[in-house]
Amino acid sequence: MEPVVHAIDAGAEIRRIEDAEGYIASICFKTGPPASIGVEIEQLVHDREHPTRPPDVAVLAEVLQGQSGLRLALGPGGQLNLVARPQPSLARLHDTVNAEIAHVERLVAARGLRLAGSGIDPHRAPRRVLNSPRHHAMAASFARRSGDGRTLMYSAAGLRPGLDAGPPGELAARWAAAHEVGPTMLAVFANSPVQAGRDTGWASTRMRAWYGIDPARAGTVPTGPDPAAAWARYALRAPLLCVRRPGASWTVRPGVTFADWIGGKGTGGKLPARPTYDDLDYHLGTLFPLVRPRGHLQIRYLDAQPGRDWFAPVAILAALLADSSTIDTARDLAAPAAGRWVEAARYGVTDAVIATTAPPLLDLALRTLERDGLRQALLDEVAATVEHRFHGVSATGSSPTPPRRCPPGR
Repeated sequence: MEPVVHAIDAGAEIRRIEDAEGYIASICFKTGPPASIGVEIEQLVHDREHPTRPPDVAVLAEVLQGQSGLRLALGPGGQLNLVARPQPSLARLHDTVNAEIAHVERLVAARGLRLAGSGIDPHRAPRRVLNSPRHHAMAASFARRSGDGRTLMYSAAGLRPGLDAGPPGELAARWAAAHEVGPTMLAVFANSPVQAGRDTGWASTRMRAWYGIDPARAGTVPTGPDPAAAWARYALRAPLLCVRRPGASWTVRPGVTFADWIGGKGTGGKLPARPTYDDLDYHLGTLFPLVRPRGHLQIRYLDAQPGRDWFAPVAILAALLADSSTIDTARDLAAPAAGRWVEAARYGVTDAVIATTAPPLLDLALRTLERDGLRQALLDEVAATVEHRFHGVSATGSSPTPPRRCPPGR
């Protein structure tokens, strides 16, 4: 998952939509045999004694100064975003990331803070603690539709595995599988039922908020025989979130798409006459579909997880996309629940359809991990996390049967 080298001058103007489509299609997937796996772990941060207090940006800046192997960044609500370097195996990723998480936990604990380990802030109402022209423009854009964008910006935290795109011949199936297993994975690892002290009635309040933002920016990219072309069309039809320029304001007129900018339509003379390829690269980073191509497949539908539980969903997704045969089986097993995003977010594994699809799908993943030689301790860790998720379902719902491959005695 090394960055794709752009052959085109980043400062060159884009004069035709066809040129932009071709450029996007050429960089969005780096194909080849899967060789690495990465993860981004977003975490809300709380004061240990007073969790309703907003985080102090100066204190969080001190945490960033003490970072080591992970890249750390701050979100607009004070979230810590931990970006792990891609690793050649799940075992290496597990050991490297957990060592770095332990380091970050020590840094925040020394300042009286702790990592929340949830997908939505269970204590605080949404509040911006970090500002920039991008954040201001994003808030203005989201506010035109609902307050859900505010929730996502300031109160939400996600887990984002990064999986290699795979060989060219498997790309379409791999892309489709990443979407089709999504509702089941979302349901099993939903981890945001309480927001600002209130039980919301949703297993994943984070995903409930997701549905309230502009679907042209955050909706599902169509699957089909040509994922690159589908992504290019989606990206160019998406409205501009912001345009970088001197001064404090990066806001743009509502509804202006990148394609409009190329064609000079609806911009009102307030944008540069032509966008550049660098502008296009920036625009691609302002799109938030549930699966986003960034050279690799960036999975964006998972809630943040507590402690070391991040590893189980990452390992399961990697297993389900391990090879063409496993992908085909996973798609067949996931098919009844494919597209049930709202049901997954609302009811989690108590949804009747997902309660049926999840156990065999997770069992397939566990058997694949065992087949591929994941060391026993890590295999048991994944199985125990999955079993805990099933047994932890609220008594108000009907708990499905957990997958068969679980550690004895648990």
